[in-house]
Amino acid sequence: MHHSTRGAAGPAAPARSPSLPRALAAAALWALLAPAVHASCGTAFCSVSSDWGALSGAPEEGGSFDLRYEYILQDQPRAGSHRVAVGELPRHHDEVRTENRNLIATYRHSFASGWGVKVSAPLVDREHQHIHNHRGTPIPEQWDFREAGDARVLGRYQQALPGSEASPRTGALVFGLKLPTGRTNIANEAGAVAERSLQPGTGTTDLVLGAAFHQQLAPEGGSWFAQAQVQHALHAHDNYKPGTQFMVDLGYARPVSDHWSLMLQLNMQSKGRDSGSEAEPEDSGGRFVHLSPGVSWKASDALRLYAFYQLPVYQYVNGVQLTSSDGFVLGVSARF
Repeated sequence: MHHSTRGAAGPAAPARSPSLPRALAAAALWALLAPAVHASCGTAFCSVSSDWGALSGAPEEGGSFDLRYEYILQDQPRAGSHRVAVGELPRHHDEVRTENRNLIATYRHSFASGWGVKVSAPLVDREHQHIHNHRGTPIPEQWDFREAGDARVLGRYQQALPGSEASPRTGALVFGLKLPTGRTNIANEAGAVAERSLQPGTGTTDLVLGAAFHQQLAPEGGSWFAQAQVQHALHAHDNYKPGTQFMVDLGYARPVSDHWSLMLQLNMQSKGRDSGSEAEPEDSGGRFVHLSPGVSWKASDALRLYAFYQLPVYQYVNGVQLTSSDGFVLGVSARF
């Protein structure tokens, strides 16, 4: 799951598969080496891809519905790539703990022409604690809310790529918007408005562009996918603009029985610094790499349950930010 900031995932693909590995390698290198950017006191969504195509093969014509639950506990302050204690590096407020429980509903529909649409909406359940250092006096503050987050509406164009019938390949392009449907003015019982990076919404409309590739692997019956995506806010809202996010996901799935499959994903994310007078640019932004093993159970040709455990491999943040040691995803995906 991605720690400290909201993540978005959506697929897309290249025109020629031979150039794809080089392009994705360059994208992954950029995500790891680009200037560090975006994170903060604890907004968090898992970066695991639960797209039906990523889990069970090339997308087919028709509709699908996915419902996933994410849990991420962020209780480890970090400076750069090093763990630090709460208050070890003094700040205007010392981050203590953020507990994230997200429920995300996604509807997808694919047409025979290769075009498709994807709509997703999150419900954010978040608890946050920090210590506000007001003129030398530490004051504990906390927020606890359950609110709708920012929805996404994405278009998709996908086509079969040249290849053998035994190992079909699919490429896709993705484009769309993250919409400002989540609130940006949540306050606690004392009337203190939460910092903007903690709010369920950013208040901005963001452009989302991406590409993806999927291939079935004969003879073992497994499959692999790769996708890259960028999300960029088109404007600021109330003196706040979230940093640009760039994501690369690589995944492999292999059936081990008629009903069970094992999966493994590598999720990489680079986040840009927030900007504006309501932002905290010195304590936002970073680079993250997670390894995500998972399992799925095929209840029928149209219904699949899945679970992922996400383990951080590399975390680097600007300033001081909360990070997590792990995360969990549980979900169900149905085609109709």
